[in-house]
Amino acid sequence: MEKIWLKSYQAGVAHEIDINTFQSVVDVFEKSVQKFRDRPALANMDKILSYGDLDRLSADFASYLQHQLKLPKGSRVAVMMPNLLQYPVCVFGALRAGLTVVNVNPLYTPRELEHQLVDAGVDTIVILENFASVLEEVLPRTPVKHVVVTAIGDLLGFPRAQLVNFVVRKIKKMVPAWRIPGHQRFNDALALGSRQAPTPVDIGHDDIAFLQYTGGTTGVAKGAMLLHSNIIANMLQAGEWVKPVVREGQEVIITALPLYHIFSLTANLMVFTEVGALNVLITNPRDIPGFVKEIKKYPVTAMTGVNTLFNALLHSPDFATVDFSTWRLALGGGMAVQKAVADKWSQVTGVILAEAYGLTETSPAACINPLDMPAYNGTIGLPVPSTEIQIRDTDGNEVPLGQSGELCIRGPQVMKGYWNRPDETAKVIGPDGYLATGDMALMTPDGYVKLVDRKKDMILVSGFNVYPNEIEDVVAAMPGVLEVACIGVPDEHSGEAVKIFVVRKDPALNEDSIKQYCRHNLTGYKVPRHIEFRDELPKTNVGKILRRALRDQEVGKVAA
Repeated sequence: MEKIWLKSYQAGVAHEIDINTFQSVVDVFEKSVQKFRDRPALANMDKILSYGDLDRLSADFASYLQHQLKLPKGSRVAVMMPNLLQYPVCVFGALRAGLTVVNVNPLYTPRELEHQLVDAGVDTIVILENFASVLEEVLPRTPVKHVVVTAIGDLLGFPRAQLVNFVVRKIKKMVPAWRIPGHQRFNDALALGSRQAPTPVDIGHDDIAFLQYTGGTTGVAKGAMLLHSNIIANMLQAGEWVKPVVREGQEVIITALPLYHIFSLTANLMVFTEVGALNVLITNPRDIPGFVKEIKKYPVTAMTGVNTLFNALLHSPDFATVDFSTWRLALGGGMAVQKAVADKWSQVTGVILAEAYGLTETSPAACINPLDMPAYNGTIGLPVPSTEIQIRDTDGNEVPLGQSGELCIRGPQVMKGYWNRPDETAKVIGPDGYLATGDMALMTPDGYVKLVDRKKDMILVSGFNVYPNEIEDVVAAMPGVLEVACIGVPDEHSGEAVKIFVVRKDPALNEDSIKQYCRHNLTGYKVPRHIEFRDELPKTNVGKILRRALRDQEVGKVAA
């Protein structure tokens, strides 16, 4: 199919990007910190770091990793914390040292954390002390040799740092007891690193910048190998797309989605650092009143988020009192943006909520709606520059325009493959370089892509992937459970919620005991919201549980 979508591009957006513009993500970063040296780069808890500060601190951290820990190029460094000033310092520092960053969800249970550290072969981890007790539990069974521990207030300066850390530890008691012999404190690591400059490393397009973990098309968490070229490509693609509304050195973007999530990592930290923006980091976006207070402190121009976040803000009475006169861009991704939310957002803020689509495997942006569209249009937009889209049938043939099939993507932002999983890579990336997304879609005559169904059984809870296999494996291991099946059901708050169907072996087994067991073994958003007990589960003639039949029954209930 010809690239029919190009005729719908916004004026001024180039059709192609040149990834040779930059040698590496470090090249992009170092040019930005020089160009915008005196501009504010990061804000968090009323502390602002300039681009010069970010340059200095990340260089100190790079030097610590190189000269104190002696980490060779390509070593994996895990970062496990929410949105704090320390996060960009660690990530850019590790990249400058020629290392690969492994982002870790700080809410992981010991089981989930252990799997990721072992699978990625992580040598070093930087972790917020609030989660150190989880690491302590699994550390002996992982390859981790070096542990750097930070506290929430570490970069807030005297005396605020001391005050915040005291309140977090002693008043709010948010730091469970932990003991990790030989760990290094983050600020001490920076001090050690500041003694000498980092050694420049030859980093190129083919080096791995991030091992970004995802379930992909199955339930086993796998590391998507995102090369420096992949991240550069997506920065340039997204940067080209927002060029008509973004002004160098003048933007203020709200970063509420966690930076360990690929959407926020690339769209907010990478793209907006390249244009010299101020990134306002929101540590706890669930505290909506506190979140709105933060928004009011800055002349905000842009924000990214997921549907549930935009919806929560709109339901906060105080949000309507925000001054939206400076706002220019709102981008929704991670999950489907609902029409009711998009319409209300435009009504309240005067800014269109543009929907985007991407995957961890595409770094992530693949499609974005034009920023000059008059209103919500129910599509995921147009393929971004230098991206090809095909809609294919089950035999891999391209379907006629307007017909649904599997969405397949090819472009410089598509990952190299899954870390140490050539078999899994071959399942999703064909010899022609197209990535099979597992999502069903169709293309309109104007080149817009519309999602129509999900081929895979993945459940999307507030923008996070949940895989039924993982939930079923955990619940099936519980004493008293005979059989279990997991599906997603519609939820007005999170888009979808996890529901399990359980056949009991022990009649005494109840809903509370299952949820308690799940909370111990699964991150919060994976814990089943709904539990239904059954005498038997629908199966095929070979005994495979039919999730589709369970979904159909749920649809029937809703209809009734």
